[in-house]
Amino acid sequence: MSDDKDWYLFVRGKQEGPMTRAQLYERLKNEERSSDVLVISPGSQVAQVTSLSDLAKLDEEPPRKEPAPVRRSHDVEYSILGDDLQTVEVWLDPGETVIAEAGSMMYMESGIEYEARMGDGSQPEQGLLDKVLSGAKRKLTGESLFMAWFTNVFEGKRKVAFAAPTPGKILRVDLHKHGGELICQKSSFLCAAKGTRLGITLTKRIGAGIFGGEGFILQHLSGDGNAFLHAGGALISRDLEPGEKLRVDTGCIVAFTKSVDYDIEPVKGVVSALFGGEGLFWATLKGPGRVWLQSLPLSRLADRIYAAAPQAAGARKKEEGGLLGGIQDLVSGD
Repeated sequence: MSDDKDWYLFVRGKQEGPMTRAQLYERLKNEERSSDVLVISPGSQVAQVTSLSDLAKLDEEPPRKEPAPVRRSHDVEYSILGDDLQTVEVWLDPGETVIAEAGSMMYMESGIEYEARMGDGSQPEQGLLDKVLSGAKRKLTGESLFMAWFTNVFEGKRKVAFAAPTPGKILRVDLHKHGGELICQKSSFLCAAKGTRLGITLTKRIGAGIFGGEGFILQHLSGDGNAFLHAGGALISRDLEPGEKLRVDTGCIVAFTKSVDYDIEPVKGVVSALFGGEGLFWATLKGPGRVWLQSLPLSRLADRIYAAAPQAAGARKKEEGGLLGGIQDLVSGD
């Protein structure tokens, strides 16, 4: 109970006080309580007093509000445009920065300052040697040694847009909502709010590194802001329950949360493995956690383009030769 001389009484719109709680109690004993009688406590709580027992509520400590966590990453706004050849527009407030893979910028408005830097800005105290090592790690995942920094030096909002390098979808992930970490396929990173750390992670098992299609090294994103990845073809997300396993073509993995267990297993049956067209191994993803998959990996698209290219067609025709090749062309439509 507080006896500080900070209590106020409002009776039919007229203020009385400041006064102590004892003075307030004596004053209310002779006052007919109604909805017109309001009391303000030293803690700025307000209550209608219809009985003296209502004062007990004002002696209680007001509920404390936990301060909102301070995010390390810049809180950028965005808009994803397009259908199968998508672009992401990032809106920057004054002083905000977005980092991107070199060569992914589509356009930027006046007031945006561009600079190529070796670090990703997640560790301001990072020295030159650490920046070089960080860039070398990114190089192992197929990214550039330097990062592109886009900073709004204008007084109002400005926007910069980034385009995916292949047909498909752009995936936006709020790292804060997924435990602050994400494991991605190599070369999937497009851009992210400054404060996002780009690194690498090693596969836990030798088999997954050799036969998993992604090698031993995967991308590792950490932070608490928005990050943008690109996927080929259609994009599908799945939430896996604890122990739930999903078999996936090794090239169709885009990203998964850190809680997901990544491994490989062989395709059963010699005939299925050799002639089924799915390769010798599956990638297996075991929950709990979320996974994102793509329907058209770049390797699959490249194989189809190469098969239809003139040099490939010429080599095939040389092998087939003569009349038989011509008949096959008529049947196949080539």
